[in-house]
This record gives sequence, C-alpha cells and structure tokens, in this order.
Amino acid sequence: MKDVMDVAMKIACSVRARSLQRRLFRAQLEEAGADHTDLLLHTDVRWLSRGRFLERFLELLPEIKEFLKHSTTHAVAYSQLDDGQWLTDLAFLTDVTNKINDLNLELQGKGKHIANMISSVNAFKTKLRLLLSRLQRCDLRSFPHMEAELRRQGKESVELSDAYAQQIQSILSEFERRFADFASIEPVAQFLCFPFANVDVDCIAPQIATLFSLDGSAVENEILTLTNDIELKARATPGISGEFWNLLLEEKYPSLRQCALNMSSLFGSTYLCESAFSHMKIIKSKYRTTLTDDHLAACLRLALSSYRPDYEKLADSSQCQKSH
Repeated sequence: MKDVMDVAMKIACSVRARSLQRRLFRAQLEEAGADHTDLLLHTDVRWLSRGRFLERFLELLPEIKEFLKHSTTHAVAYSQLDDGQWLTDLAFLTDVTNKINDLNLELQGKGKHIANMISSVNAFKTKLRLLLSRLQRCDLRSFPHMEAELRRQGKESVELSDAYAQQIQSILSEFERRFADFASIEPVAQFLCFPFANVDVDCIAPQIATLFSLDGSAVENEILTLTNDIELKARATPGISGEFWNLLLEEKYPSLRQCALNMSSLFGSTYLCESAFSHMKIIKSKYRTTLTDDHLAACLRLALSSYRPDYEKLADSSQCQKSH
C-alpha cells in the first residue's frame, strides 16, 4: 500500500516541514479544540514510527482537509482525500500497523528470553489467521478505524473486496518466512521451560544436540536421568530460569546446563544493542568532551545494568561525623 503511505507523507511534510504552515496549522487545531496540536513525521529508522504517524494523520484528517482547502500556498490538490477507496485503504493500513506496533513493543525490553519472543510471534500469527477469517466473513470488529470509515461513507462491509484479505495473507506468509528458524528452536524452548512434561526423548535429544552441537547420546542420557530425578522434579518451576537449571550439578548434567545457558543467552532482537547506543549517545554528549573510555564504560554499565543498590543499607553502614 505504498500509494497510501506516500500521499500521507507528502501531505504531512507539506504542512509540518514549513515553519509558517506548521504554525498556522497548529493555530487552527487550537481554535478547533482538537485532541492533538501537531502532526507527526515518519522515518523508517525509528521504531513504531509508521503506526503512530498514520493514526495521528487519520485522527486529524478533517482538520487537514480544512487547512488545505483554505491554504493559499498549497498549489497541489490532493484528490485522494475525497476518494472513498483511498480513505478506506488508509484506515485499513492504520489498523494493521497498530497491531504490528503492539507486537514490536511486546518484543522489546530487558529480561526477554527467546521463549517469550517465540510465544509472542506465534500468538501474533494466530491473531493474523483470526483477522483473515473475519475479513473473509466481512467481520470488521478487529478493524475499528476501517469500520468507522465505512460507516461514515455509508457503505456496508459486504462491499469489501478480497484485497484486504490478501494483504493479511501476505503479512502472515512474510511472518512464516522470516521466523522459519523458530521451528527448530521452539521444541527445545518448550523442553527447557518445563522439562518434566511428557517428553519424547528420541525427538528432543537430537534437536538439542543439533542446535547446540552437543553429543546426542550424552544429551539423551541426561534427559532420562533428569526426568526421573524426584528431588529436582519437586523443586522445578516453569520457565527458563537460572534458579532451576543452577540446581543441576555440572558433573552430572553438563550438556543440559550448557543447553539452558545457550538458550537463555540467545538474542531474540536488537533491542539491547539499540538501547546501549541510545544510552551512549546521552552519556557521551558535547558537554563531556573529557570523558575517558574507562569512565564511559563505567557509565554505560550503570545505565544498562538492572542491579539496584540497597541505598538504605549503605547509608546505615556509614558513620556520621559528629564533630561537624
């Protein structure tokens, strides 16, 4: 839907990129009592930019049309703003990008294991299948912006073509292609989350051995030993947690400990790297030109670490200078 995005970008840039036009548009929004006071700009570099841009553009669409209608500097007439099909496409694209934004936010953050991300992606693919089936039945309950636009135009959902269903199918196929590697990781992640479920040793042991380059027979023996360990079974908790896998003796379960360590340290996304660069940009500013590499490394470690000191304990351990 490149034509929808391109036209929306041109309109937003023509209004916001010029200082005079931006001030006039903001003044119009303030007079009209709009919920927002400005348009957003889209850039492919920033996370979540497209969905937020489209949603703001759609919410301010009446004000944008009014502004362009009375503006003397806009020589280009955007006929798409009066085209019902283009407006419906815009509403559909807004709904879809918002759902992808929700997934993107869910995949970010510290403390995310690969198992959490596999679950999120699989859940999103299931939601896409549900959206596809609803579109084929002309059920728009999951597309609020498109439903509101069709209601405004006085159209029925039965008039929808199969183009939107094909868009959802295209997204689903793209997710299947991009996350094809999850097929080999998912069974291992399920086993590590709770190893005492009904486990097919002949199936899971070769997968673990292939994934982490371990000895298949050793992995198989360790799984059989682990699943029959009554003491460990009583102390097991679901999830890839270091607390449980640290209970395993390294001499007795070297392969399974290595497997749990590798799985818990897999990078499911570039969030940690991106956040590290963001923190470094803030720390290493033009006002700190004398910052050494050692000080920068220490500041980055403090910024990225999830450890929080016990300040009350530290304060209690300090002795006051009573003479002062």
